[in-house]
Amino acid sequence: SFAEVKCSLCVVGIQALAEMNRWREVLSWVLQYYHVPEQLPPKVLELCILLYSQVREPQVMLEAGSTWLRAQANQRLPELGSLLELYLEQVLLPLGLFEGAEELVRGCAGLDSEQQLALLSTVRESCRRRAQREETTSPAEEQQEPATETALGVLSQKLLTMLTLLRRALRSMSNHFYLLPYKKMLLATFLLYLVVVRLDPASPTSLPFIYKLVQLFRQAWAAMLSPIHRPPIRD
Repeated sequence: SFAEVKCSLCVVGIQALAEMNRWREVLSWVLQYYHVPEQLPPKVLELCILLYSQVREPQVMLEAGSTWLRAQANQRLPELGSLLELYLEQVLLPLGLFEGAEELVRGCAGLDSEQQLALLSTVRESCRRRAQREETTSPAEEQQEPATETALGVLSQKLLTMLTLLRRALRSMSNHFYLLPYKKMLLATFLLYLVVVRLDPASPTSLPFIYKLVQLFRQAWAAMLSPIHRPPIRD
């Protein structure tokens, strides 16, 4: 029938959107074709509940699931009991809505007394387990997460300060080594060019320039090398 084909195509569409990581669009996309939640086929509603529970967003199905389960037209469907149980386990109970869960179970006229008692027992057992977990949680465990966040914040601040100081030290060192030795080496190279190329080394007038050139090379050599590794300079 047309309804079955439409439902099958919607199932395929839900699976495609989930595989493309577009699960946020699933419910709105389905409602484009069924308009209101109470008209969703049971299979489509089941897939939506399972999908949003799997991605840890069960609150998306709060209104749609409750509307479908409270609709009078759906009370006669054979899937009512299984969908209600799924809705409780995947949506209401994980969100801690225990009073709303009991009210919903009692308000479903399509359930018999045995089904209602079983579902109410499930809701009360889940509420008891949650209360027990809250009682056994120690104050130290409750404060552990804020303390961890504080420690991480202090550590991040210290690391940022150390990185800032290291960057300033490296910049100062680079400026120092850039300004002192290289300028002297450039000046010495320029003077060497003037002495060797433009002057005659054999001429007595060039001796003062050569003497100054040797002195500049000694100063540059002393600035770049430590006294331990400095090689001997011979006249």
